[in-house]
Amino acid sequence: MTDSRERPDGPKAEADAVVLDAKGLRALAHPVRVQLVGLLRKYGPSTATRLAERLGVNSGTASYHLRQLGAAGFVEEDTERGNARERWWRSVHQRTWFNDPNLTDREPEAALAYLQSVAATYSLRTQQTLNELQTMPRAWRDNFDMSNWALRLTPEETAALNQELRDVIARYRSDTPEAAASAPEGAERVGVITHVLPELDAPTASADPSGPQKATGTETS
Repeated sequence: MTDSRERPDGPKAEADAVVLDAKGLRALAHPVRVQLVGLLRKYGPSTATRLAERLGVNSGTASYHLRQLGAAGFVEEDTERGNARERWWRSVHQRTWFNDPNLTDREPEAALAYLQSVAATYSLRTQQTLNELQTMPRAWRDNFDMSNWALRLTPEETAALNQELRDVIARYRSDTPEAAASAPEGAERVGVITHVLPELDAPTASADPSGPQKATGTETS
């Protein structure tokens, strides 16, 4: 699942993405729903029972949230797979964009709940990778990375950094069914999760009697 306050331009971005409005934001303001959408995008169509097993919840809970997501237009029944005994669901979109600068002001509680759910999902995804790290092939294990770079930027410089990061990621192959079919041998799904976190409580140079501080980058892998 990809979430951002900005959206890349171009028809491809529009074709497989949904831009959150107030209704969609409220519908996704629950961690189980964020995870359900993410699972359907990652693994493809599934049933409430199978999704519930992955999430560790009961099938009734999964069914309820899938129906709510369906009513909001995030998922739909896969009628080609379903039958009278078992309903299959699939994701309608592959990406979610949160880019309305006024939406957080209009829906502060829903926006916070949604972003907290996304953050929790990212943390869970990171932990799952860590749990599997020792059994990964060496080539993948050597390219795993967790980094923390401390910069001192203006809001305008931060916006430019965000755009540069998006431009770099856009140069690489997206994980879509079409891309998977034509990807070179050895290509696997790689999740790139970016966090740009303002830390307004950090001391400024004027508050430090030792003088100006140099911006540093700290990398841990």
